[in-house]
Amino acid sequence: MAAYDSVEQARVLQFKANVTHLYQQTGAKLRGTFREETLTGKAHFFERLGTEAAVLKTARHADTVLLDPAHTRRMVVSSDYVWNALVDQQDKIRLLIDPNSEYAIAAANALKRAQDDAYIAAFTADAATGESGGTAVAFGADSAAGDVDVSAAAVTTVNILAIKKALDNGDVPSEDRYAAVMPSVITQLLANTTAPIAASSDYNTIKALVMGELDTWCGFKWITTTRCPLAASTDFFTFFWQKQSMGAAIAKEIMARLSERADKDYAIQSYACMTIGATRIQGPGVYRLRIDNAL
Repeated sequence: MAAYDSVEQARVLQFKANVTHLYQQTGAKLRGTFREETLTGKAHFFERLGTEAAVLKTARHADTVLLDPAHTRRMVVSSDYVWNALVDQQDKIRLLIDPNSEYAIAAANALKRAQDDAYIAAFTADAATGESGGTAVAFGADSAAGDVDVSAAAVTTVNILAIKKALDNGDVPSEDRYAAVMPSVITQLLANTTAPIAASSDYNTIKALVMGELDTWCGFKWITTTRCPLAASTDFFTFFWQKQSMGAAIAKEIMARLSERADKDYAIQSYACMTIGATRIQGPGVYRLRIDNAL
């Protein structure tokens, strides 16, 4: 359908004085769940410092023991995202509405979804390491980054506790842990009748079944999203992570402009853009769970 035809749908003959946005994700659900830093330039490096054991002092006036902790880094390269639409001057005359403000809302929503997509892709994408970021580290080889498949059955609290245990055994901090899952995972957990029961107030201070959602369970802050990547057929990948294990570099926050285009008969252009990038900083703090979305 031509762009001019899509504008026609909003004209007076439709007898509408407002625009109804189709159902869509309207915010960046994962924003704030990554370690976020400002990016200036093309690439940004997250510096990492390895662990080094303390040395036992065995005598007075002993020689100083010098340690050499390992320094490594992870590189993230930013990507540019844009959204554009035009409204002719003649369209504004014929419309009962001014579509520019609605276009601005649509643009912001689209960019926020793109931000979530970039964050989610970074969970399992190759991480760039080395002095100049020239070495690629795959998800499966990244310091025992976790990969669990429970797609043969519904997700249970026992599955989630196994991921929690793995993070605990890796000395991953217990605070700022998140889970980004398909809505079906919440349904499966709330339908589970084997203790510990997520839907029961005996185990959960929040009466989750009343609202049909989970807020915090097993130490994770739960985020439902339909943007999880497809594994195969009805299987999807969902993710569990600690905030410091993932990094995002923000070069430009969402910027919006409304301006006339002299080269387009002074049509009003709704424009929005952003520049961001994301990467995996510490593999042991990230787990991927394969689930069956059909259950």
